Amino acid sequence: PSAKMGCFTFIKVMMILFNLAIFLGGGTLLGVGIWVTVDGQSFLDIFGGLSSSVLQVVNVSYFLIAIGAILLVIGFLGCYGAQKDSKCLLMMFFSVVLIIFIAEVAAAVVALVYTSLAETLLTAVVTPVLKEKYGADDKFTHIWNVTMSEVHCCGLNNYTDFTDSPWYNEKETYPAPCLLGGLLPLARPHLHGCLLQGCFYQILEEIKTNAGVVGGVAAGIAALEIAAMAVSMYLYCELDQK
Repeated sequence: PSAKMGCFTFIKVMMILFNLAIFLGGGTLLGVGIWVTVDGQSFLDIFGGLSSSVLQVVNVSYFLIAIGAILLVIGFLGCYGAQKDSKCLLMMFFSVVLIIFIAEVAAAVVALVYTSLAETLLTAVVTPVLKEKYGADDKFTHIWNVTMSEVHCCGLNNYTDFTDSPWYNEKETYPAPCLLGGLLPLARPHLHGCLLQGCFYQILEEIKTNAGVVGGVAAGIAALEIAAMAVSMYLYCELDQK
């Protein structure tokens, strides 16, 4: 019994420490997210070299706030639930982690199965917006320019996405990132495939190139989540027997 009790205490302490780390991490992310939302300019002054678009920073801040809030909730439920021997909080912790785990698995399956569907949908939605807004909406134009320059791509599918856009109609040329040395993409067909693919293909290639790293990180996160669920269930069952 004492060995079993010692095991229970050890796992309980590890659960508290693990979730305390998650709680603190979530709090930090939440704090940074709120800081960027409230005072994006000072954030840009400090990390100006890393980010070239205020809008992208603001979008990142909302993402940080959401992730931070979720981690705070998980950390609190796990840490406080284990410390107080609360079956209710441990079950809530298990449920939240399980929901997140299922959502991640579903997202991975959808990503694998519907890559071509995503391409079709994106083309149907984004291409008309490009034709309508590129050159007319400054923020939209800037974000696309930054993306195309950074990723070395042109449009969503290729340079023809910009044909008949306000930019093309006014300047009678394609955006600078689409032009190689001032020449149209078709004028240098040997470079057409590698440098001036659409951004969708380029990003897809980047993901495929880094698939091992992405897969490793995803597997690591999944393993942690399964371990967290197993430990919370163990503590819950042990409390049940008391």
